[in-house]
This record gives sequence, structure tokens and C-alpha cells, in this order.
Amino acid sequence: MKKLISLAILLTFSGTVYSQDNIVSKTLTDKDKKFVTIMDPIQFADAYGDAKSGNYGRFGLFPAHFETPSHIHSHGYNAVVIKGTMINPFDHDKNPPILTPGSFWSVKAGDVHTTACISDTPCEFFVYSNKSFDFDVKK
Repeated sequence: MKKLISLAILLTFSGTVYSQDNIVSKTLTDKDKKFVTIMDPIQFADAYGDAKSGNYGRFGLFPAHFETPSHIHSHGYNAVVIKGTMINPFDHDKNPPILTPGSFWSVKAGDVHTTACISDTPCEFFVYSNKSFDFDVKK
């Protein structure tokens, strides 16, 4: 019991236990997503929160055969492929896993990577984090 209490305290102070108080009941249908170009040609549609300040979830949209430059983020994030086929190679990996709808990836803060839509159709994904989102190009 003592170990269980210690674990609960550790998780609480490490920031991995999240409050449910900020959840708002709502729906967002596919046709109601409002995609905005953030960095041409990358588009995002907010589902909840604000990616500039943290604790957000948003849909991303990449055109077919698009790859970002190598980059890092100050904070980690998680993502799930919804449409299309993607890859997310770390540190210039030449043979990254193929990510089809339903696939998940995560990126730790500071990890050099690219993200790409490798299908003939646009790719849509859902990205979320409890920290803000930034994009810093690395060579």
C-alpha cells in the first residue's frame, strides 16, 4: 500500500495525472473542421485547446507526397493517422515504419525527425499534447 501511495504522489507531482475539469462536452463532425494553413502547405483544424499555450488536440492535413524538413519541438506530442499513409522518420532513418490509418506515433521533445505523407491522397492525422507546439527546422 505504501508503494501505491508513493506512486500516486510521484505521478501527481510529475504532471502525468491530468484533471478532467477542463473537458468540455462537445462534438466536431468531419464537415465542421475548419482547416487553416499554419505553415504552407501544412494545415490544422483545432478540436480543443490552444497549441500555442498547451493542452491541445487538433487535426493535421498534409498534401499527398509532402515531407516536412528535419525539425525538433520544444515539447513532445502524440499523433494518430486518420487518412492516407505516413512516415515519421527519426534522425534521418532511411527505413521508417509505414503508418496507415489507426497507426500511432509520438515524438519526444528535442528528437530530430521529419513527418511525411507518402500516399497518392492527402494525409490527415490527429495530434495532441498537454504542452505547447512549436517547429524548429534542423539540418
